Amino acid sequence: MSRSALTGTRIRARRTLRGIRQTDLARRVGVSPSYLNLIEHNRRKVSAPLLSALATALGVSADALVEDSDARLVEGARAAALRSDTDLGELERIDELIGRFPGWAAVLADTHARVERLERVVEQLNDRMTHDPYLGDALHEIISAVTSVQSTAAILNDDDALAPEWQDRFHQNILDDSGRLAEGAVALVNYIDSAKTGETGIAAPQEEVEAWLARQEFHLDIAERPSLDGAEAYLATQVELASGAARQLAATWLAQMYADAQAIPLRALRDGLAEHGMAPDVLAAHFACGLDVVLRRLAHLPPAFRTELGLPVAGLAICDMSGTLLFRRPVEGFPFPRFGGGCPLWPLYQALRQPHMPLRTKLVTAGRMGRRFTAYAMAAVTGPARLDAPPVLRATMLLLPEEGQGPDSAAIAVGASCRTCPQLDCAARREPSILVAGG
Repeated sequence: MSRSALTGTRIRARRTLRGIRQTDLARRVGVSPSYLNLIEHNRRKVSAPLLSALATALGVSADALVEDSDARLVEGARAAALRSDTDLGELERIDELIGRFPGWAAVLADTHARVERLERVVEQLNDRMTHDPYLGDALHEIISAVTSVQSTAAILNDDDALAPEWQDRFHQNILDDSGRLAEGAVALVNYIDSAKTGETGIAAPQEEVEAWLARQEFHLDIAERPSLDGAEAYLATQVELASGAARQLAATWLAQMYADAQAIPLRALRDGLAEHGMAPDVLAAHFACGLDVVLRRLAHLPPAFRTELGLPVAGLAICDMSGTLLFRRPVEGFPFPRFGGGCPLWPLYQALRQPHMPLRTKLVTAGRMGRRFTAYAMAAVTGPARLDAPPVLRATMLLLPEEGQGPDSAAIAVGASCRTCPQLDCAARREPSILVAGG
């Protein structure tokens, strides 16, 4: 029987679904908890006898752990049930629901996925409406033009005794204002469309750089080379980097990635991950380098590399002492604000208070279906030390997805921004939420 590369993921999902602890399952099948952990993270292959024992312990067939035909339905139906305010005592019967009514289970899973996508769109649009200066100015211009046209039309409609020369003047005003309105509307539509299609030349330099990195899944092969010869010519050919400012910013990040690759070569990093797993603090000690170097390397692993070792996609955020986000590497389930700073409860900002002190914190995104993460953060001094100026600090935070969803008493609930955070009683809230009346 061939074993899929994601068999471990399915074993973990079935165990979590049934509320069985990893230690208890390991004892039932006669292996150590650490070995089962490696299997569940797809870092060890599972033999046929052990697969059969695991299937028996989990109450499923061995094929269900190898073939993933219903994994999406199980996860989607369970997530939809947990989102509901209704106390459901039948979660353990999800397999029965899928077996008897696979069509309805698919509808439930797809509906839940669509709701999650729409919620993310609302967060992104609100963040843009709140903080995007260009968008605010464009909307103000359109509203001003509409008001002017309405006022002029009202005068013409209400006063029949206007002299012909005044009527001509008001008509000209309407013509001019309607033209201004049309131009403003076209500019606004083009601006919004450019953000959806990835068209360059309009976004901020940081957004151009992020679009460029996203196209390459946040890994640059050029950064792994022995030197950066030809980097300037390479950046000039990248279509996302339309502005000179974006190319300059991209050159800065490319130099940083190159320096990180020199500190921890890719082959050595692979061996370290195979031995220690995704443990940034252990890897920093292993390579005798700063934790911030390891955090950046783990967020920029090549896709094939992650697939080979069964590693998750990691998120990354970097900020300066003002709290402004300088760099964002998105991760599923943890939205970053488009402009300004993020949630003040992020360990990213706590690290600024304790330079060179590594932090590890359990996080859960606020809400009934919050995603769980382990965050590693540290702030370090950048640039040369000077006695006549304060040190320049830069904080780095890596986000590693964890199992489970929903509230966790051991984790800190965080949001992306106060405007879209459902955690209404948060002591760190700085503005009302749009999720309540009057917000």
